[in-house]
Amino acid sequence: MATILESIPLPSLSSASQLSVSRRRLASPDQSTPSPRLTSVPTFRSFSRCPSVSCKLTAVHLDINPQSGATRKLKEISTAYETKGFAVPRRSVIALIFSGAFISRVDSYDAAYAQQSVGLREYIDTFDGYSFKYPQNWIQVRGANADIFFRDPFVLDENLSVALSSPSSSKYKSVEDLGPPQEAGKKVLRQYLTEFMSTRLGVRRESSILSTSSRISDDGRMYYQVEVNIKSYANNNELAVMPQDRVARLEWDRRYLSVLGVENNQLYELRLQVPENVFVEEEYDLRQVMDSFRVNKLVA
Repeated sequence: MATILESIPLPSLSSASQLSVSRRRLASPDQSTPSPRLTSVPTFRSFSRCPSVSCKLTAVHLDINPQSGATRKLKEISTAYETKGFAVPRRSVIALIFSGAFISRVDSYDAAYAQQSVGLREYIDTFDGYSFKYPQNWIQVRGANADIFFRDPFVLDENLSVALSSPSSSKYKSVEDLGPPQEAGKKVLRQYLTEFMSTRLGVRRESSILSTSSRISDDGRMYYQVEVNIKSYANNNELAVMPQDRVARLEWDRRYLSVLGVENNQLYELRLQVPENVFVEEEYDLRQVMDSFRVNKLVA
């Protein structure tokens, strides 16, 4: 709701007689003596001519009624403030106006920026036969236990990798060889839990399958998509004797997104790892990465 700053100019009470008249007006508002009238909104030029604004600045609606009781009350309060020598420097007024406009502009910019995509870059592996898109600000990490590995340079728990089955030990014809998507989801979850198995005392993992689905891509191949959540808890004092002294705390809470495809008698898996609190902010880009995954026929 649009609001304005309306100033109520009041007569200067420089003499005792004028002060007496003002007091009589406050005491008897129904007398025939006219009360000060509201004037138009002051412009920046009028502020520049006045060393100070000797009035009460009040946020009111544009459609204020000059005859309403609220307006008369504002007049009385303004007169009382001026009698006490109340004054607002014009620099404070101008600073207040511009700061409000600046904050409003910043808020709208942040909202627009949060809706923008970070942009994606394509990666094509012609040797192993797959391709995908990834956030353009991610960096490649070499030496990781994966065929390819990218991660966010700032959020280290957010990364992407591709794993391939050995062509000599597996002869996949279709992703349906894994069974329906629900069965494939269970296998994916078991694989994650095996990889994250810990020998530390007091470590506990909670996991759940969030969704499983299948899709036919534009290349005519079927892909499975699996989403799981895994939480890791650890005791703050795993060697304590009493159970109440072993308080479990949350170490991490992550979402794992997997896309499965079959080509060249191999099973290809695109893996995305992201903290749950980050996934809400970057879900749009991450799902674009999942949908971009393709397996390609190798030419002999």
